Amino acid sequence: MSQRPLSPVKVEDGEHERVGSDDVKVKPNPIAIEEMGEIEDTAEINSSLFALSDSDNPFFIPNLTYTQSEESKVIRILDTRLFPWVLLTTFVLNMDRTNLSNAVSDNLPEDLGFTTDTVNLGTAIYSVLFSLACLRIPISMFCWGLVTMAHALIQNKGGFLTVRCMIAVTEGGVIPATLIYLGSFYRSTELATRLAWFWGVQTIASAVSGLLASGLLQLQGVSGLEGWKWLFLVDGIITVVVSVLTWFYLPRNAMLTKGGIRGLKPWFDARQVQIAVTRIVRDDPSKRLYEQRVHWADIKDAVTDLGLWGHLLITAVGLTPTSPLSVYLPSVIKTFDFSIFVANALTAPPVGERGFHGAFGATWQLVGWILLRCLPSDTSKGVRYFAALIVACWPYTHPLNIAWMSENTGSIGKRTLASGCVIFAANIYGVWGSQIYQAKDAPDYHTGNTINIVFAATAVCLWFVQKSYYKWKNAKNERISGRLSGVEQKREELSAEEKGNKSVLFRFTT
Repeated sequence: MSQRPLSPVKVEDGEHERVGSDDVKVKPNPIAIEEMGEIEDTAEINSSLFALSDSDNPFFIPNLTYTQSEESKVIRILDTRLFPWVLLTTFVLNMDRTNLSNAVSDNLPEDLGFTTDTVNLGTAIYSVLFSLACLRIPISMFCWGLVTMAHALIQNKGGFLTVRCMIAVTEGGVIPATLIYLGSFYRSTELATRLAWFWGVQTIASAVSGLLASGLLQLQGVSGLEGWKWLFLVDGIITVVVSVLTWFYLPRNAMLTKGGIRGLKPWFDARQVQIAVTRIVRDDPSKRLYEQRVHWADIKDAVTDLGLWGHLLITAVGLTPTSPLSVYLPSVIKTFDFSIFVANALTAPPVGERGFHGAFGATWQLVGWILLRCLPSDTSKGVRYFAALIVACWPYTHPLNIAWMSENTGSIGKRTLASGCVIFAANIYGVWGSQIYQAKDAPDYHTGNTINIVFAATAVCLWFVQKSYYKWKNAKNERISGRLSGVEQKREELSAEEKGNKSVLFRFTT
């Protein structure tokens, strides 16, 4: 949330303290509200108007003080011991999610007796079930690893669709569960950078998957199995191994970091545990408990928030062209007269930066689709591969969109709902996106690429519309807050946390 900067405030009565940039969020005192007009001193307001409820977490110390250096050390431990393993789990997830595209390039539809339209149907079913599923991380990984290996047993269309349903259900809850898990260790301002890494690693996984497939597909005929079956078998074995290790490695919380393959000694000493817990609760008071409390008022607030709907549209529209890209890129490159194995290796482009503005990233993707659509069929394969590479290398805007949405959502309950909605939007687009490339449109997919151009161009416009909307909201809030009296200003400050981004004091990040 974008707010006025807070300077360190020391409260002498010991109720609570702001340390550095940490803002202790507490419940308003109704009695003090009645006396608002009589209180002038800032420290007195802080100590008199707010009362911190007793914590259900014994490691949360309301009046704990610590230095920036101590907090940085805690974050460094999290970044070196916890976060890399989380990145490993999402790396494995995306390798498994993208192996279908490599299998399709190795004639999976032909081997099983159906067309790419059935692949599209399977992708659509996967998108729906993936959006609805939710399981714990290591259990889910173990299950989807087994289902991935089960692809080697597919014999026909029915078996293909059944396995795609099962893989969607087992993989579906991993990303939202991981985001919630990370939120229990990192503050909201720290998550944006880690989310960029989170989705950046998925892009790297897609590249590695292509390289791995270029080797595994050459096992065609070994033990009587097609090359794509070997691809699923190896990917599944890797997933199962990582899932078992994840069960014994990822800690439930900062207090339980000893034992298993985590090591004989805990990651944090007693004081560091207090810092790790306290700083998170100060950032978000609801994290004193492990469940999120969402009320009907939060649902109503989320449904009527135009800004949230804007972010969902950016997600669903902007990511739609990536659906045919992820499934058919190796097949498209194969039509350039590269061999199957080279085609899969070439789906691993150089990975660039991901920090560009959302509109710039969307424009980049638009340019790539225009090139793919407009290049003549007799264009050299090197030029056509370059055009496909532009699309594949676009600066992925999804992490930026999620971070932007989180900053501008406001209240805790609505932020919880918004996170679930954006993950749903980030997967449900596969229902229509999977139908863009049709078998009758192969191999150049002129109609499909025209549709991709429309979606990409719409996404560019949506980024600018969203920015303009937030600038308009800020200007409106400035005008209203500027007319408030001193007492009205203080009352608005008291209710600012409850109102979230509905408060006239809220300033949207643009």
